Amino acid sequence: MADFDLAIIGGGINGVGIARDAAGRGLRVVLVEQNDLASGTSSASTKLVHGGLRYLEQWAFRLVREALAEREVLLSAAPHLIRPMRFVLPTAPGLRPPLLMRLGLFLYDHLGARKILPSTRTVDLTHHPYGIPLQRRYRSAFEYSDCWVDDARLVVLNAVDAVERGAAIRTRTRCVRAERGEEWRLILNARGRRDVVTARALVNATGPWVELVAETVLRVPSRGVARLVKGSHIVVPRLFGHDAGYILQAADRRVVFALPFERDFTLIGTTDQDFVGDPNVVVASAEEIQYLCEVMNGYFREAVSPGDVVWSFAGVRSLHADHAGAAQDTTRDYMLVLDERFHEAPLLTVYGGKITTYRRLAEAAMGRLGHFFAPGTPWTANAPLPGGDFSHARFDARLEHAQTRWPFLGPDQMQRLFRAYGTRLDRVLGAARSRDDIGPFFGPVLSAAEVRYLMSQEWAETADDVLWRRSKLGLTVDKVEREALARFMANETGRLEALSTG
Repeated sequence: MADFDLAIIGGGINGVGIARDAAGRGLRVVLVEQNDLASGTSSASTKLVHGGLRYLEQWAFRLVREALAEREVLLSAAPHLIRPMRFVLPTAPGLRPPLLMRLGLFLYDHLGARKILPSTRTVDLTHHPYGIPLQRRYRSAFEYSDCWVDDARLVVLNAVDAVERGAAIRTRTRCVRAERGEEWRLILNARGRRDVVTARALVNATGPWVELVAETVLRVPSRGVARLVKGSHIVVPRLFGHDAGYILQAADRRVVFALPFERDFTLIGTTDQDFVGDPNVVVASAEEIQYLCEVMNGYFREAVSPGDVVWSFAGVRSLHADHAGAAQDTTRDYMLVLDERFHEAPLLTVYGGKITTYRRLAEAAMGRLGHFFAPGTPWTANAPLPGGDFSHARFDARLEHAQTRWPFLGPDQMQRLFRAYGTRLDRVLGAARSRDDIGPFFGPVLSAAEVRYLMSQEWAETADDVLWRRSKLGLTVDKVEREALARFMANETGRLEALSTG
């Protein structure tokens, strides 16, 4: 008998989404990830749960409809982590005609059975706070709704839920070879130690590594249907004081988002460039950074230059190649390819996809594999993610309750913590009555209590895991504090190992 029903390679949003769904249906699941969870593309997105307004130009109505419906499903599942955001789309001569934009937004409002988010309206920028940071020539705009999410934390919460439903999540574990027979035999390298697990079925959800893994690890022919597209982002000091985002039309018909980010910053992105090379080594190029600055400078009064960039990051999307000419026109839809052979264990390969539709992708994956397992019915549409077991309309009340329970924390710090952990914040802070009870601190807001929780419950092993994926505190923690955090985590790891062997 195989060790597991289902093995998944890849700890990005698609892999953990499938692991969560399968475990919740009673399957024995193991997921292996060569690095940290969300260490690749799933932590390098624009941080949006959205329908994809510009995909309407590509006639991708099914994808947009599915993504629009998923916005509110995910908002209900994680009201602490996902929040509604209004987006400002200025009109500009020589670009998309306002009538065309209004038609697109009408479809955007009505395709996805919207119930929670407010609809589109027009805005007079000359008499609205949205117009203050913009150049005077922009006099009108459309305002519409989508949602914002901390992408890496969404991955982690799905992994946490998968484990609580019985899955095994193994980070820093590389699948070096997979042998196919009546079941899959996976040879693993876990921190230099060899291990072997067997599974009745295998999912390749490795994103930009999907075809490399197929050829070198699974030893199956590549289908050649993955198109690798790099998207880069920059972060600069905050350019505007309100909480809405901007969607800006560039002269080349791309769109660039400018979003409020981590209270004191603005996130700007993204680009679309075909990528060739090692997905492990991907950075925003000087040309991409300059491009994003130039788009911003065509709209905002305050000029942005590469010298203003406090952080940049890039990710490689593995899209389903659909023969589109330009990278930005390649579909964001997903494709699931099932390879089933007589007397051999099945292989499901995941191509494409986007954060917004990961839950539907997982349901579809279980549908493709269903005749091998006869799993239970779909269940994730109405199930909260960890910490999200309250109504989105009760966010402010829940936050106020948390502030009352731990009054020694400032409002900004409490909001950050509640956004990250929701109703599970008591697992982080417990019965603490003062800052001393949760210290020491690494920077002004990161406590030892939070770090211990991330290490014990969320697979954090390094300072980067904490500062860039479990949070974005890397923007405000200096080198000295980072080194102190690394030492603390090393000591904590040693202490826990000593306890486990003692």
